[in-house]
Amino acid sequence: MVVHFLIAFAAAVLAVLAGLVLLRLADRRGRARASQGRGLDRAQEPIAFLFQGGTLVDATTPARTLLSSLPGDGDWQRLSAWLGMRLPEFGALLPDLGGAARIEMKERGSDNPLRLLAEDLGDGMLRLTLADPAAEDAGILVDSLSLRAMEHELEILRGAMDLSPMLAWRQDRHGQITWANSAYLNLAEAKAQGQTVWPLPRIIDLSARPVQPAAAAGARRVQVEHDGQSRWYDCHLHEIGGQTVAIALPADAAVRAERSLREFVQTLTKTFADLPIGLAIFDRDRNLQLFNPALIDLTGLATGFLTARPTLYAFLDRLREGRMVPEPKDYRSWRSQMSSLEAAAASGHHVELWSLPGGQTYRVAGRPHPDGAVAFLFEDITSEISLTRKFRADLSLGAEVMDALEDAVAVFAANGDLLISNRRYAELWGAVPATLEGHMQIWTEACGASPGLATLRDALNAALPDEPMRGAMAGPAGGLLSWGLRGLSEARLLLSFAAPVPARASGREPARTAEGPEPARDAAMSRVLTG
Repeated sequence: MVVHFLIAFAAAVLAVLAGLVLLRLADRRGRARASQGRGLDRAQEPIAFLFQGGTLVDATTPARTLLSSLPGDGDWQRLSAWLGMRLPEFGALLPDLGGAARIEMKERGSDNPLRLLAEDLGDGMLRLTLADPAAEDAGILVDSLSLRAMEHELEILRGAMDLSPMLAWRQDRHGQITWANSAYLNLAEAKAQGQTVWPLPRIIDLSARPVQPAAAAGARRVQVEHDGQSRWYDCHLHEIGGQTVAIALPADAAVRAERSLREFVQTLTKTFADLPIGLAIFDRDRNLQLFNPALIDLTGLATGFLTARPTLYAFLDRLREGRMVPEPKDYRSWRSQMSSLEAAAASGHHVELWSLPGGQTYRVAGRPHPDGAVAFLFEDITSEISLTRKFRADLSLGAEVMDALEDAVAVFAANGDLLISNRRYAELWGAVPATLEGHMQIWTEACGASPGLATLRDALNAALPDEPMRGAMAGPAGGLLSWGLRGLSEARLLLSFAAPVPARASGREPARTAEGPEPARDAAMSRVLTG
């Protein structure tokens, strides 16, 4: 009986243990199923954001995944920028909803519009809930929106890259092209006569040395031949993920500009070489950068000294040693004078005349240049100064000869302007007007109306006489005044007045009549005119 009892007890214990094991297994399977159910619910969790005063307080897992895929700084800035591109009214209504506690927005112009639910929870709390109808049947919301954002950005990048005129490609360590943009593909097809070949050919060999250095730092310039023409590119290289990303920017315009600049500089150099004026250009640090052969001829400086790019003061010191600058009283005053010359040339146009100890005269002009540079021009004007001095001496001699004449002389231009008159003319008539009409008025006021003056007026108003004309008229102080008129070159007239003849020169008293002395003077003038 005891044995049977023990066997029955053992069987009962085993049955209980087996039941417990089965219950444990069932519990594990239930937990696994529940976990799977919760995971499905988690995948279907809505995209919700909770903001307070522009600060993200809480968000669901899909919402955080979406934020992590958006560019920018700050949660609110990134989300508002992304929503603003799809919902234009978002910026006007949020974050302050005003009196509305719940607003729904819908994307326009899309077959599967994005929906936004904004709820004001009070105390500055704002909850945003997003829904994508295109992914509702699939049960995946967050991955769809994240993928949609990335696809949108990828579409923008691809469009920008394909429309860009630059060549962009990626190649591995062996030089194999693994990716290229549309510009590269189009050029490769054009060089292959319209055929698309794979692997893509290397249009630009990055291992070769550049044809010429590029202007941009970190870039090198290469040349590509196509259709008998040369295309220039500035290549920028970047190492990313064990591969080389190359971007070749078109540089045809830059090459043409540089070639034009070189040709222009060569033309200027040839022009400067033929100039008789010495040219010296100093940069902003006052080092000599450019000079022409005339500078060597005028200053006598050695070519090696000038090609060593001396400073301005070293240049002037060497001129002083060669006695090619005005002899100063002392060195201090000379340096002060040269400093003033530099300051005046740098601030504006400045011209000085240097009278050299050797008898030469130089005109030194200073001109400011861009970026603080200054140019000095040296011109030998010795012959010009000599000619000017001789011309002034001739003019002075002519004036002395004119003043030494006893006759009053005046020369008028074709338009009646007074060109020259001597001292005797000013003593005879007083004022010396600038025009012939003014002189006639003075003659009339001084001499009155007389046949001789009328004859002179008619002669002056007539055509230029071929032969000299002579006549007489009443003088300003009485008596007779003879005049002479002669035509000169360029329709100019020379008018001279001889010394007046006194009325009593004949030894007879002038006839006195009731009419007074004027008729007698007119009669005497008539006799002179008629002979």
